Amino acid sequence: MRNDASLQKIRRVLDTLREDLQEREHLSAYRLVTDGSTIYLAEQGQATDLVHRKANIVIHELVEVLRPFYRDGRYIPDLLQPREHVTVDPNVRGGMPVIEGTRVPYGEVASLLRDGVPAERIADFYPSVSAVAARDAADFADYVDSYEPPREWRQAAAG
Repeated sequence: MRNDASLQKIRRVLDTLREDLQEREHLSAYRLVTDGSTIYLAEQGQATDLVHRKANIVIHELVEVLRPFYRDGRYIPDLLQPREHVTVDPNVRGGMPVIEGTRVPYGEVASLLRDGVPAERIADFYPSVSAVAARDAADFADYVDSYEPPREWRQAAAG
């Protein structure tokens, strides 16, 4: 967060959390995100602007954003359940996609399959991961790898 937001904004957010949202016990209970201009408290289905504080307005209902949609003719899957056996939960591994019902990252399973391990043998490495879940992880990994980021992002990464 410190790389993307000024110390002044971070202090303002901490003051807001102390003053207005005292029902939680520890700062780690909050999920804070920034877009560079402000800092939001991300909660189930909404993001609240904590810097500008205008009565802590709900900035956007996130429910619709998370559902499947099409963009430029390309199918974008449900962002919380991109495949039947792959899920995203902000409370599990920081929101990294994992095999449903586990903490096993989908990418770890997909890497094993790409290295030639048959789906039916994935349970040798991760006993809680079924062959079907392993195939879903590989399918999602293929989808993620097929996405080409915008040119601006590629240029920024190239330096």
